[in-house]
Amino acid sequence: MGRRAQLSLFTENLGKDPQSETDPAEYLFHVRGVGGIGKSTLLRQWQETARSAGAVTAVVDENDAHGVQQTLTELARQLAEQTGPLKEFDRAAEQYRREQEETTADPVPADGEASLSSRVVTQAVLGATATLVPGAGAVAAMANPDAAAQGLDRLRAGTRSRRGRGGDVTEVNRAFVSELRRLCDRHRWVVLFFDTWEETDRYLDGWLRDLLNEVFGPLPVNLMVVLAGRDPLAEREWALLRPLVVDVPLEVFTEAETRALLASRGVTEPDVVEAVLQLSMGLPLLVGLLALARPVAAEDVDADGDVVDTAVKRFVQWIKDEQQQETVLACALAPQLNEDIFAAAAPPEAEGLWGWLCEQPFVSGRGDFKSYHAVVRASMVRRQRLHSPQGWTTAHDGLAEAHATWRTEAEQGIPEEKRWDDPRWRRHRLAETYHRLCARPAAQLTAALEQAVHAAAQDTSILRQWTDSLGQAARDTADPALRTWADRLQQAVTGDQPALAALTALLAHGRLNKTARAWAQTYLGRELYLADRDEESITELSRAIAMDPRNTRALAYRGDTHRWLGHLDQALADFTAALVLDPADVRALGGRGRTHTLAGRFDEAVTDLTAAIDLDPSLDWTLAHRGEAHRLAGRYDEAVTDFTAAITLNPAYSWALGSRGQAHRSSGRYDEAITDLTAAITLNPAYSWALAQRGGAHQQAGRYDEGVTDLTAAITLNSTDPWTLAQRGEAHRLAGRYDEAVTDFTAAITLDPAYSWALGSRGQAHRSSGRYDEAITDLTAAITLDPSLDWALAHRGEAHRLAGRYDEAITDLTAAITLNPADPWTLAQRGEAHRQTDRHDEAVADFTAALDLSPTYTWALSQRGVSHREAGRHSQAREDLEQAVASEPDELSFLFEKLMLDTLATGLASGAEQWAELFAVLAERAQGTEAEIRLAEVFRMLLLEPEGDLSAATDAFLAVGPDPDTVTDLLHYLEELCTTNGALADRALRCRQLVRGHREISDPAPGGV
Repeated sequence: MGRRAQLSLFTENLGKDPQSETDPAEYLFHVRGVGGIGKSTLLRQWQETARSAGAVTAVVDENDAHGVQQTLTELARQLAEQTGPLKEFDRAAEQYRREQEETTADPVPADGEASLSSRVVTQAVLGATATLVPGAGAVAAMANPDAAAQGLDRLRAGTRSRRGRGGDVTEVNRAFVSELRRLCDRHRWVVLFFDTWEETDRYLDGWLRDLLNEVFGPLPVNLMVVLAGRDPLAEREWALLRPLVVDVPLEVFTEAETRALLASRGVTEPDVVEAVLQLSMGLPLLVGLLALARPVAAEDVDADGDVVDTAVKRFVQWIKDEQQQETVLACALAPQLNEDIFAAAAPPEAEGLWGWLCEQPFVSGRGDFKSYHAVVRASMVRRQRLHSPQGWTTAHDGLAEAHATWRTEAEQGIPEEKRWDDPRWRRHRLAETYHRLCARPAAQLTAALEQAVHAAAQDTSILRQWTDSLGQAARDTADPALRTWADRLQQAVTGDQPALAALTALLAHGRLNKTARAWAQTYLGRELYLADRDEESITELSRAIAMDPRNTRALAYRGDTHRWLGHLDQALADFTAALVLDPADVRALGGRGRTHTLAGRFDEAVTDLTAAIDLDPSLDWTLAHRGEAHRLAGRYDEAVTDFTAAITLNPAYSWALGSRGQAHRSSGRYDEAITDLTAAITLNPAYSWALAQRGGAHQQAGRYDEGVTDLTAAITLNSTDPWTLAQRGEAHRLAGRYDEAVTDFTAAITLDPAYSWALGSRGQAHRSSGRYDEAITDLTAAITLDPSLDWALAHRGEAHRLAGRYDEAITDLTAAITLNPADPWTLAQRGEAHRQTDRHDEAVADFTAALDLSPTYTWALSQRGVSHREAGRHSQAREDLEQAVASEPDELSFLFEKLMLDTLATGLASGAEQWAELFAVLAERAQGTEAEIRLAEVFRMLLLEPEGDLSAATDAFLAVGPDPDTVTDLLHYLEELCTTNGALADRALRCRQLVRGHREISDPAPGGV
C-alpha cells in the first residue's frame, strides 16, 4: 500500500527510450528518508517492477559492501544468476585476487631504471661476461650490465607505486563496465540498486562517482543506478553529478495511506486507527508492525516509552502463537540468519517456522542470508538484554558454540595459515566472536582484539567486516569499553592505510597478550614495508622476532624488506633462519631464491625456487621467478618453459608474459617477444616496462621506427626512466639519427650521471657523426665509472683509429681484448689499426683470430685479404677476397678490393670494364657520405679517365674534410697503385703528393703512413 507516486515514477521511466532527444529516461535515482520510512521496501518494489519489465537487476547493502571489490563481486554474482557467467569480469577478479594474495608473498615487477645497487651487483656478478657491444645486432641493448641490472631491479620486492595493501581494482572496474555494456546490448535495462547508502557510502561513494563519470570506461545509456539512504548526497562531492540525480525523498504515510494499510490488514476500529496514527506518526515500518499486531482496542496501542520499542513490543505481544513469539525474539540475536542459524537460535518447538519468519515485513535479504530491519532488531535486542540478562548470555553462548562447531568443520583440510582465505571459516569465526562478545564483553574483549590483529593482516574489506562486527556488538551490548574499541578501530579503517592504522591502535592501547603483540608487530612491520617505511618496518619486525624468535613469518617479512633495501646478506640470513625453523616454508624458500637471483647466484636461486614449487605447484609466482633466474643466467629455453607454466596457471599474469617476451628477445626470437609483450600491454596498457621492452625488440629486429614509437609511449608513461630514454637513443643511433640519439642519451645521463652504458652509447653516436673528440670524452667517462667495460674501451679505440691516432687505438683495443678475448669485432678493429700502420703480420694475426671466433665475419675476411695484398702476398689475398665477394656479392667494397688486386696483378686494362661497371653502380645507388662520394670520383678519374682533372677531383675530396682514417686508406691505395707501370702509376703518384701535402698542412705529425 502507498508509495504509488514513486512506483509510477519508476515504472514510467522504465518505459522511456534512453536515447530519446526530447524525453530521455533518467538513469540515476536517490531515494532518501529516515530509518523505517520504507526505503528498502520501495527498492524491493522497484526491483520487482524492473524485472517484470525484462530488466536485469542487482542490489547490495551494508551486508555485502565492505569494499569496492566485495561490492563488484556481489553485483556480478547476481547479474550472472540471471544472464550467465560474466567471464571477463571473473578473469579480472581472479587476477586481482591473486595480486592481493601475492602482496605479502610475491614481488611485483618494477618499472624504471636500474638502481645503483643493482648495477654494482650486476657488475660484480657478470664481470667480463656482460661486455657485448651495445647496438651490435642481436647482442644489442639487453646484453649490457645496465640492462641486466634493470632486470635485477624487477626482482625487488615490488614497485613502490604498487606495494600498498588494497591493490588497484582499476582493471576489475574496467572489466565490470565492459560486462555492463555487454548486458545492456542484450537487455532493455540493467538496474543496480545500492541500499543503506548511509552505511556503505564510506566505501563506495568515490568509486560510484568515478563509475558515473566514466573513469572506467563509457557507460551504456540503458544502465540505471538507484541509491537509497537516510541522508542527502554530499553537496560538494556530488556537485557535478547533482543535475543528473532524480531525488526521491520519502515522507511518512499520509493519514489516508495509513488508514488504507490498516484497513488492508483488518484494522478498522476508529479508536484503534486513531491510536495507530498518533503512535506511528505515519512511519511505514511502525504502521506495518502495529497493523500486524491486530489491536482491537485503543489501549492496546498506547505509547508507554520509545515509539519504536512500543511498536515492537505491541507487535510481539500480539503474536498469539507463543512459539512464533519466542522464535521472533530468539532469532533477533543473530545479525544474519540462514536456516542453520535459525535452527541454532530458535527454540526446539520452532521447527517449521523458518518460512513463516522470512515472510515477516521486517525480514529481508537476498541469497542465502536474511536479516531483521535494523530498527526492529535493535529494539528486540535491547529488550532481551535488559529484561533477561541470563537468558541473553545463555542464548549468545549457544550461538557462539554453534558457530565454533561449524568453524571447526570448515577448518578440516585447510592449513592454519590459509584459514583466513576461506570465506566460510571467516564467516563462522566472525559470528562466533560477535556472540562471545555479546555474552561476556569484558571477558572476551581481549580475545576479540587478538582476532582483530589477524583480520588486519587480510584484505581491507575483511578488516572492515571485523570492525563493523565489533561495532555491532558494542551497540547491542552497550558496553563502554567495547564501544571505545569499536569506535577506535572503525575510525582507523576509514583512512588511507586502514590496516596500518588499526594495528598501530591495537599495539598502542594494550590489552594484547605476548603472542598477539608479536603477531601485531609482524603485521605492522609488513604494512610499514608496503607503505615504503622500510626502516620502521625492520624495527617492528625485529621487535616481533625478539618477542618470538620462532616467528617464521616475521623472519620472512624482514627478509623481504632487507632484500628490497639491497641488504642481501641480511635477507639471506633471515630467510635461512626461517627455513631452519620450518624447512617447508614456501614464502621463505621463494624469498631466499629471489635474493640469490639478486645476488647473481642463479643456480642457488633455481634450487630454492624449485623446492618451493615442489611444495606448492599452484604458485605461479615461484614458477615465474625461477624462469627469471634462468633468464638472467642465459638459459632462455628453461626460462620460457617456466614462464609458460606460470602463464598457464594465470593467463592474466602480465609480468610473466612480459618476462617471457624478454627471454624470447634475449635469444633473438623477436616476433615471439613482441607477441608476448603485446599481450602483457593489452592486459595492462600502462605497463611502461613492457612497452620499452617491445620497443627494444623492434629495435633489435631492425624496425627502428616501431621501436621509437613504443619507447616514446613508455617515456610518456614514465618520463624519469633513464633506461628507456637511453634505449630510444639507441634506436635513433642504429637508424642513423645521431643528433636525436645524442639528445636522448643526454637526457638519460642528466637523470643518472653514473649511467655508464648511456655515456658509452652517446660516445658511439658522436663517433658515427665524426665527432671523435666528443666520442672519446664520453667513452673515457664511461670507462672511468667502470674500468671493466671492454666495449667502451673497444669503441674508444675505434674512435682513435678513425681520428688517425693509431697507437692510442691499438692500446685501447688491446686492453679491451685482454678483458674479453672472445670478441671478434674488437680483434678485427685492432687488425685494421695494425694494417693502417703497415704492421701487416700483426693485422693478419688479428683478422685470423676474429675469423676463428666468427667464421662468417666477412669484413674481417676481406680486410685480411687487403693486408695480404698490401704485404705483396697476392695469392693469399686472392683467396680471401674472392671468398668475401662470393659470400656477399652485393657488397661493393669487397668487389673494390678484389679489383684493386686484379689491377695490381695484371694491369688496369684487364679490369677496366669491371671498374666501369662498379662506378656505374656506385653512381646509381648514390649512397654514402659526401666524402665517400667524392672519393669514388677520385678513383674514377684515376682509373678510367686519364684525361680528366684528377687534381680538381682530389681537391674536392679533401675540401669536404674526410676522416683521417679515410685519408689513410686512400694513401694506402695510392701507394699500391704507384707500384704499377705507366700512366696509372704517374697519376697515382701525383694524387698521393696532393693528399700527403694536405695531410702535412692539416696534421704535421699524423700516425701511420
